[in-house]
Formats: sequence, structure tokens, C-alpha cells
Amino acid sequence: MDWIRGHTIGRGSSAAVSAAKSILSGEVFAVKSVELSKSQLLQKEQKILSQLSSPYVVRYMGYDVTKEKDKLMFNVRMEYMPDGTLSDEIRKQSGRMNERLIGYYTKQMVQGLDYLHSRGIAHCDIKGQNILLGESGAKIADFGCARWIHPAEPIGGTPMFMAPEVARGAEQGCAADIWGLGCTIIEMATGGSPWTNVTNAASLLYKIAFSEQSPEIPKFLSLQATDFLNKCLTRDPKERWTAKQLLKHPFLEESNLNSTSIQHFATSSPTSILDQDIWNSVEESESTTLQTVSSPLQRVRELGSNSSELERIWNDDERWITIRSSSSE
Repeated sequence: MDWIRGHTIGRGSSAAVSAAKSILSGEVFAVKSVELSKSQLLQKEQKILSQLSSPYVVRYMGYDVTKEKDKLMFNVRMEYMPDGTLSDEIRKQSGRMNERLIGYYTKQMVQGLDYLHSRGIAHCDIKGQNILLGESGAKIADFGCARWIHPAEPIGGTPMFMAPEVARGAEQGCAADIWGLGCTIIEMATGGSPWTNVTNAASLLYKIAFSEQSPEIPKFLSLQATDFLNKCLTRDPKERWTAKQLLKHPFLEESNLNSTSIQHFATSSPTSILDQDIWNSVEESESTTLQTVSSPLQRVRELGSNSSELERIWNDDERWITIRSSSSE
């Protein structure tokens, strides 16, 4: 073992993320670890990460198997991002980011999505908690739900940021990432969830799947930002704009901030993840992945009139698992 494991900076239902340091070079990085016998999901994530190389995606640094406390551990090493998550930055901005800063981070996320989609990969869980910040800005992280677009795989992601077609169990592809992007922009603008006035998980999932509604766009945003969001939050995935189309939208074309100028919009300097356990927040409990369920569309329709049953399914650990484990990428 040519590296030293530091303190835990993220933990989920299966894997844990630690700060780590190379013995030879002294380089600091993040390492996600789980027992080798339980590492199927992490090994899948490692295979996806190992094929990615983009300035807008967290950098993969290799993997190994170690023996620690008489247990074999599967470890994935990743780039260390010192400034925490986008959700952390939103809180530092008192829950409402300046629109130019929103545009800056949004452009980097769209560039990352355009790269992933061009490689035939859908992230499937775009939200503020899965965007990490560093000196160069924002990078997409947490590929625990990522999937190759073909062949089809079981649906996963965070319900609050889930696209209508995903909530119905119909499909989950690149268009679903664009919906998640729109929800994340609302998160940046308001500091809150994209869906408001939803009292429980059952009504939320049914509303996303079968209503004709989209998340409400904040009225204080500019016309360009509003139009951009409308392109992201179109309920029909075939009509939703692609990442490549969005890169040409005026809202992003005018987003020319750099890593120095964004400091003018920050209310406080970010806290290093080595100093603060930034991912152990109440939002962790929000991140779940839907396990394979036969006839999802039929199942959700049947449960729509039985909220107590849908609530039971929502909280059934055998059908849903927390995936916040990958948040430190």
C-alpha cells in the first residue's frame, strides 16, 4: 500500500470516501472504498471512470485492493476537490447565487454532460451534491448511478431531481441529465428543492411522473435564464434540448466569468474538505437509487391511488439504496 488513508469525508450505505496521501509524492487525493466482496457497484463505477478524461469530470487516478484490519478492500482513487460540493457553495451564498455565477457553473456542467453524452454515458443523478468545486470551477462527480445508454440498465437516481420519463419507468438517457441540470439551476437560484409544496414522497413521485407540471422557474431570473430553464425542463424528453444545443444558448454564451472573477460573487471562502466533513449533511438521506421493479409504469400507476403503499415502497431498503457514497469524487 503506497498511500496513507486519512479521515472519512463521505459515507453511504456501502462505500466510504476518505482523504488519502501518497507516501512517495505526498499528493493528496480522495479514495472510495468498500469490502471487496461487496464491491460490484463500485467496480462498475471504476470501469466507467477509467474511460473518462475531461476537465469537467472528476479525474480518475486508478484502483487497487488492500488488506486492512483483516478485510480485503476495493479502492478507487480520484482527484481531490478542495472546495466541496455545489450544494455547499449554495449554502455559503445564503441560498441564492448571483445569476452570473449560476451561468458560470452551469456552463461547466453542460460541457461535462456534452462530453459524457458523446461517450454514450448518462450520469443519471445530476444535482448540486454531485458537482464538486475546485480552482478550475465545477466538475461532475459521483458516478454511482451512471450507465451506458445501451444496453438499457435498471433506473436509478434521486427522486427530487428525476425526469418524468424516469419516474414513470419508461426510459433513462441523456435527456434525463438535462432535466436534472434544470433542477440544479433552480437549486442554485433558490437554495431549495426544485419541487415545492410536496408533502410526501408518494405525492412527489406521482406528480413528477404523471402531472403536466414542471418545477416552477423563479420569477426573478432574467429572460435568458428563464428560457434556458424552459429548454431543460420540457416534460417531453424528445423536445428537451441536448447539451450540445444548450452550449449555444445565449445564457451560456454570455457566461464568461473565470476562476478569479467568481471570487467577487462569493460571500465567504470555501472550507477545505480536509478541515470539514462536508458531505455528512441531511441531504444525504435524499439520495436513493431505484432497484429493478417489474412493470414500473404499471406499478406507479397502481400506487398513485394508494399513498400509504407507495410510501412503504419508497422506504423499503430492499427496493431503494442510498448512493450518497460516491459524493467525494
